[in-house]
Amino acid sequence: MLYQELFAGFEKVRWDMSRDIPWAQFDPALLSDEQARTIKMNAITEWSALPATEMFLRDNQDDSDFSAFMSIWFYEEQKHALVLMEYLRRFRPELLPTEAELHAVRFPFDPAPALETLMLHFCGEVRLTQWYRRAATWHTEPVIRHIYQTLAGDEARHAGAYYKYMRRAIEKLGDEARVAFAKIGILMASAARAGKPLHPTNLHVNKGLFPNDTVQSRLPDIGWLEHWLDQQIKFDTLCEGKVVQAIFGKLGTLYDRAIADAADLKRFRKEILARMPQPAAGGAAAA
Repeated sequence: MLYQELFAGFEKVRWDMSRDIPWAQFDPALLSDEQARTIKMNAITEWSALPATEMFLRDNQDDSDFSAFMSIWFYEEQKHALVLMEYLRRFRPELLPTEAELHAVRFPFDPAPALETLMLHFCGEVRLTQWYRRAATWHTEPVIRHIYQTLAGDEARHAGAYYKYMRRAIEKLGDEARVAFAKIGILMASAARAGKPLHPTNLHVNKGLFPNDTVQSRLPDIGWLEHWLDQQIKFDTLCEGKVVQAIFGKLGTLYDRAIADAADLKRFRKEILARMPQPAAGGAAAA
């Protein structure tokens, strides 16, 4: 099991909100209204780990190891929401999210293939690590800059943990897992070229609630994410390209094969599909 190893590793680097955040260094002159509003949106977005955890536990009932890891991931993601809300409570209480605003992002996700969801969240953590690093640079107030740097470190560790579960999936399931991971990797690259990077919080996840079935569609400001990325932290195509290349690099290590771009990944996926057993064409023929 990976859970015991991950628990021990995460315990060693876990930060304390009261001791490790330099609250006394707050400088009100360096926090604009615009910046404060983005902190509120980030806090609500982080709260969406709640429905994501419910989804993971539902769709991984046959995997107690991964489900146990959710106790770590859920705790740390909710802690992210909490520290951002604590910042607002101390320094901009009028922007503190209401319970109703937080609860709005808790809604059921449709069942989805567990392997593809795992890869999607691995990519999401890689991307969010870079988003938060850019946010730390964009902000000018020292306490919130420290908070975003801290959150970025957590998200990077989460990506590493998901990667270990991806490696374990390949050891157990072989080509089934390779194909699933490649499918999402190609999707990520395609979305990046289209200028709309995918993240679990901007994906449609409930057909019955469409179009209000993304986390972002349930925020008080539904256009916040795009504005934050494009106009504020300026996460441009160069930044997104680095994220995609990092994903390709990790997949290459996982597959023990160089993956330079989406074309390489597509070719590899076709090779895997060609060698996988094909389902029988109908029950009668199979008999």
